[in-house]
Amino acid sequence: MRQMDLHRETGIPVGSVVIEAWSDEATFTAFRDAVYDPSPDGGPLRLNDFTFPEAGAWPDPKAMVDELHGRDIRVVLWQIPLIKMRPHPHGQARNDAQAAIREGRLIREEAPDGSLRPYRNRGWWFPLGLMPDLTDPEAARWWTEKRRYLVDELGIDGFKTDGGEHAWGEDLHYLNGMRGDEGNNLFPVAYAKAYGDLLESAGKAPVTFSRAGFTGSQAHGAFWAGDEDSTWDAFRWSMFAGLSAAASGVVYWGWDFAGFSGDVPTAELYLRSAAAAVFVPIMQYHSEFNHHRTPSRDRTPWNIQERSGDETVIPIFRELTELRERLIPYLSEQARKTIATGAPLMRPLYFDYPEDQEVWDHPLQWTLGDDLLVAPVTQEGTRSWTIYLPSGDWIDAWTGDSYAGKQTVDVPAPLNRIPVFVRADAWDRVKGIFAIRR
Repeated sequence: MRQMDLHRETGIPVGSVVIEAWSDEATFTAFRDAVYDPSPDGGPLRLNDFTFPEAGAWPDPKAMVDELHGRDIRVVLWQIPLIKMRPHPHGQARNDAQAAIREGRLIREEAPDGSLRPYRNRGWWFPLGLMPDLTDPEAARWWTEKRRYLVDELGIDGFKTDGGEHAWGEDLHYLNGMRGDEGNNLFPVAYAKAYGDLLESAGKAPVTFSRAGFTGSQAHGAFWAGDEDSTWDAFRWSMFAGLSAAASGVVYWGWDFAGFSGDVPTAELYLRSAAAAVFVPIMQYHSEFNHHRTPSRDRTPWNIQERSGDETVIPIFRELTELRERLIPYLSEQARKTIATGAPLMRPLYFDYPEDQEVWDHPLQWTLGDDLLVAPVTQEGTRSWTIYLPSGDWIDAWTGDSYAGKQTVDVPAPLNRIPVFVRADAWDRVKGIFAIRR
């Protein structure tokens, strides 16, 4: 709430908050420090089954969600599709594991003697965890019903469906008869769908925020690029990842702009990547858990300003987010077109100009929807940028100057501005988004 207050105090709009470290880190269904009697059969609990101590980490989750909603901020909670088995589970986590085994809700693996036993996660993250078979409708319902109170009673708006890549091995067996070589890559598709179905059953949009995916994931929620360091190289490679995802049909994509891990980004990297994120379907910052150490490694604009000593960070970031707010109606309109036609929302140039060999020399440009051409500044220490204009007539969004296509042009690129051009026939419709500076 302090962070949300700082957004309000600095005049920087925020639409959603994703809370990761909310749960007990055992069940991933109960808030940390909540007091309750475990369900003996592994069945779902309701909100009135929990007591939230005043001195606990979350003294009143319902009041918090209600207050955030009153500020027009949506709330998304982190998830993982595993039953954690290390350390040995106890309480509700133990009951959930026993019920999953007893009721046959799990992916299985072949034992040395050829029999089938519950699959134990072979990856390094949550090793030996049990994995519910979310490709099975009944197992998915069993799993998501444990989270229903979060949606129905607390009012949670979505889930960060993290992980999803934990099914390893051709010897795995799914409840519908698939083996691992058939089903492992389908698991993240089913994972996001299961949580989306839970949200839709409560009358909400199926908002999931996933990292893993496969063919079919395009129909389910939003995606981000995973954990990236705060470096210029990671910035550039994230852009490649986003354009590849978009070309594969992913509509809503974003990344932890300016990075998630390692040293905090410089003010320049932070603002350059924030400027790029303005023109990406999902604009978000995030940072790895700081374990309450000081100085903070938060990627909030106020922390970057404090750590860098650059007093321009908050004013420029505010200007960029105000631009983003003006862009949202355009994004909504173009997203509807994307869903109707299949044409990507964030569109690599080779999608619209496959015969133009020049586009391959400018791989980190894209069109956003039908009308905007975007060229992020991805090199440190520059205040001008070269952008390639494909065929057609274009207008510089910041100056109103007209240009013919099939040429490269150099344009000014101060920290508060990303090179953007508009199709000439769309200029009258979209020029209000941009504050013209001559």
